[in-house]
Amino acid sequence: MKRILSRIVVYITVTALIVAGVAAFGYFGSQKAFWLALREEPVPSLQNVQKPKYDPAKPTVAVLLGNEITEGLDFTIPYQLFSMTGAYNVYAVAADNRVKSLSGGLDVVPHYSVQELDDLLGKSADIIVIPFMTVNDPKKYEPLREWIITHKETTLLSICSGADNLAATGLLNGKLAASHWQTMWILPKKYPEVNWQRDKRYVTNADKIITSAGISSGIDAVLYVISQKLGEPAAAKVAQEMNYPSYHFLKNPTVEPFYMDYRFATYVLNNAFQWNKTKAGVLLYNGLEEMALASVFDIYSDTGTTRVLSVAGSDQPVVTRHGLNVLSRYTLAEMPAVDKMIVPGIKAKTLAAEEIASWNEKANRIALQFVHADSPNRFLFEVQLEDLAKQEDLLTAKHAVKRLEYRADDIYLEGKPFPYETYGTLLLTLVGAGLIAFLADRRFIAKRALRAAAGR
Repeated sequence: MKRILSRIVVYITVTALIVAGVAAFGYFGSQKAFWLALREEPVPSLQNVQKPKYDPAKPTVAVLLGNEITEGLDFTIPYQLFSMTGAYNVYAVAADNRVKSLSGGLDVVPHYSVQELDDLLGKSADIIVIPFMTVNDPKKYEPLREWIITHKETTLLSICSGADNLAATGLLNGKLAASHWQTMWILPKKYPEVNWQRDKRYVTNADKIITSAGISSGIDAVLYVISQKLGEPAAAKVAQEMNYPSYHFLKNPTVEPFYMDYRFATYVLNNAFQWNKTKAGVLLYNGLEEMALASVFDIYSDTGTTRVLSVAGSDQPVVTRHGLNVLSRYTLAEMPAVDKMIVPGIKAKTLAAEEIASWNEKANRIALQFVHADSPNRFLFEVQLEDLAKQEDLLTAKHAVKRLEYRADDIYLEGKPFPYETYGTLLLTLVGAGLIAFLADRRFIAKRALRAAAGR
């Protein structure tokens, strides 16, 4: 009986170790493609890169870029929304002038280093926005941390898990703060002096320090700041131009908190066992809206099911609608094969006419997908989330909706009920691990038992 139990333990242990090893390999590979997607390609000449004109009569918004990876929508939401008002100088600001990477593999050229911005203004920026910036090496974050502390008297706005970056400065101690629901298991332990709020899309501290919850909650926080600085009609105008359906959260940010549920298991398993990932190209062109571009990377790439590749007509920087300089990692001439080609942006069909013509001249069999231009009257997240459900499955798309903390009701998800490939790969891995355990048993344990019995 003892030998039987020992063999059962060996079977379970060997199987668990193999499955865990395979899962870890897949999971960390998928996470690396999103959260460690640093640019490895050569940087083209940036001598002719233009910066948005500085108007000393306007207040200035500095949206920070980290030295590692900055979460794409955390950065582009405040950058675009403040720019849409026309009332601010809005700049991408980093510790230095080197090209910075956003999550999923999109690259941005900072307008100014923190020192250059200080020299330009002769004072602090009027609003400093802190998106989530990964901090695998604390020394790389230290220059921005110190700069934020130096300018602590200005208006500070953190987006999503940027609350982690802001809390690291100590400026949130004793204050209210919100963050993404997926971080709420660790942030209260990491920063116990902060009064963390789970049921708010954003919280304020005398309007000097504002923090938002998960990604789309950042829209509400930015609109709130706009309403306080420029008046509520200005915020309403921006929301209307975006077709944003959740403007009511501006006045009442209280919501039912999100917690991890069964959909999070699908997210983890997709990252671990979705090996045949969809390759999606995303076409960059001058005049592209910043949020539209970043949303493609966030919505598809983070799921662990899709690799998103930035593509442009040349290797020169693309200038977005509000003056952000973005670099692609591939040109149309050298891009690898893709399964789908997305052209984001409301005006994509006219603004990207030259790039579209180049694509069609190559007799590509893949039809271009105009995720926003074909639905100009809908909020930009919605069509992509619906497409994700068709591309993958309902569970994957529902987690993506929840990750964005998107609470509008006008999304119609259709697709497979769950990711067959992911769960099929998990099942095959379990079977394979069990077979290896069986062979190990037959090769070593069973033979040893037979020899022991024969020696009696």
